[in-house]
Amino acid sequence: MNRLILLTILVSYACAYEVAPTEVSLLSDGGVIKLLIQINVTCGDKLTTICLDNVLYLILLLRRARDYFSCVPLQCEQVTTPATTTAQSPTTTTASPSTSHGTTATTTQGSTTSTVQPVAGTLLFEDTFDTFDLDVWEHEITAGGGGNWEFQYYTNNRSNSYVRDNILYIKPTLTADKEGEGFLTSGTLNLWGASPADLCTGNNWYGCQRSGSYNNIINPIQSARLRTVNTFAFKYGKIEIEAQMPKGDWIWPAIWLLPKRNAYGQWPASGEIDLVECRGNLNLAAEDGTQVGVNQMGSTMHWGPYWPLNGWHQTHASVNLPDGKTFADGFHKYGLEWTSEGLKFYLDDTLILDVDPGTNGFWDYGAFDNTHPGIDNPWANSPNKLAPFDQEFYIIMNVAVGGTGYFSDSFTNTPKAKPWLNTSPTAAKDFYDAKADWYPTWNPDTNNGEDAAMKIKSVRVYTV
Repeated sequence: MNRLILLTILVSYACAYEVAPTEVSLLSDGGVIKLLIQINVTCGDKLTTICLDNVLYLILLLRRARDYFSCVPLQCEQVTTPATTTAQSPTTTTASPSTSHGTTATTTQGSTTSTVQPVAGTLLFEDTFDTFDLDVWEHEITAGGGGNWEFQYYTNNRSNSYVRDNILYIKPTLTADKEGEGFLTSGTLNLWGASPADLCTGNNWYGCQRSGSYNNIINPIQSARLRTVNTFAFKYGKIEIEAQMPKGDWIWPAIWLLPKRNAYGQWPASGEIDLVECRGNLNLAAEDGTQVGVNQMGSTMHWGPYWPLNGWHQTHASVNLPDGKTFADGFHKYGLEWTSEGLKFYLDDTLILDVDPGTNGFWDYGAFDNTHPGIDNPWANSPNKLAPFDQEFYIIMNVAVGGTGYFSDSFTNTPKAKPWLNTSPTAAKDFYDAKADWYPTWNPDTNNGEDAAMKIKSVRVYTV
C-alpha cells in the first residue's frame, strides 16, 4: 500500500452525567474509513440513544490500519432527541496531548488539515514506495542552488526521480543530454511554469530563470529535490529512513528537515536538522588525511541568531565505515529520535550524536553572549529549552552536485583534483569543463547510470 490512508475517526460525546458506548460501526466512503460511536446519554432519569451531530474529527496519517486512536470530549448542548452524525470536510482539527514528549504531526490531504497527538510508538507516516506518490512528495523546481551556488537545477521528470521495485531513485543527469551542449552557453532556462504542477518553487538566486553565456553557463546538471512541506510535518518523533548513497565525484546527497514555519526568523535562526549528508567521491581526503568521501556520512544541526553566526560545529558528528566500505555499497538506516529534551542521531541503530542544550537552551549552549555580546536572542521568548527545535519540521530528500561550500578547496581528490575554486566566479563552467575527469566516476553507462542515484527504500515517522 503506497498511498497515504486517512483514517477518519468520528467520536461523539454528550454533555451528560453518564456516557457509555453501545454500538460501534465502520463506514466506508470514498476510501475513507469512518468510525461512528453510538452512545447512550443519561440526562436525569431519561435514557436516550443518540448519534450526536457535534463530533470530533481525528484524521490520523497512516499507511496501514492501526488499532489505536485518541480522542477528547467536546462541549455540546444536551440532546434528548435522536440525531444522525454526518461527515463534513473539516478544515483543521487538533487533539489533546497523549504522550509525555508531546509529539504532534500535521498532515494535509486536499483541503483537509489535521494535527494529532497519538500514543507513543504510533506510526505517523510511512512510505515504502510501492508507487511514486506525488500527492505526498512535492518536487522543488528551481535553479537557485540552495544558497551554495550548486551546479544542478531541480526539476520534476522521471529521468531524475522515479520508483522501481519499491525503491525511490533520485538521480542526477547532464543538462546537455536533454537540451544539448549549446544550451548551456546560449539558451534560456525558464522554470516559471504555466500550471500549478509546473510552478517554480524558489526564485532566490535567479532560481526561476537563467540565461547562459560563455563564462556563466546554465546549471549543467539536472536533479531532483522532494519535500513534504504541504503534506506532512511533525514536532518531536522518531524518523527512520533506509537509504543507499550515490557514488560519483562531486555528488552531494542529503536527507534533512526544515521548519514548516520560520517561527524565529530566517535561516539558521529557525533551525535545520540534517539526518544524513554525504560526498560521492571515492577518494576524497581532508587536510589531516581523513577520508571525507562516500565512506563517510555526517549528521548535523544548524542553529544561530543569523548567518553566518551558526553553531553547527557543536552539533555535528561523522562516521567513517571501516575496511574500505562505503555508504554507496548498500542500504543503511539513518535515524533521529527527537523529544522535548533533545535530539539523538543513529546510524543502523547505533547512537552517533546526542544533543541536549541544557536548561538555558541553545543560546547559552552556543555561548553567543560571550562571542557576540549585544546581539538579540531570537529564542528569548520561547518557554522551551529546545527552541528553535520546538516547531514542526518537514522532510526533504535531494541530490545536489558541487557548489561553493560543501566541497572545501582544502580537500584532496584522487586521481583528479577538484576542478573549481569556491571563490571562482566561473565555478560551474570550470566544473563542467572537466567533465572528462569526473563524469566517468558516475558510471553513466552501467545500470542505467544508477550508481550516481540516491536510493530510498522506506521512510517512517513514529511518535515518542
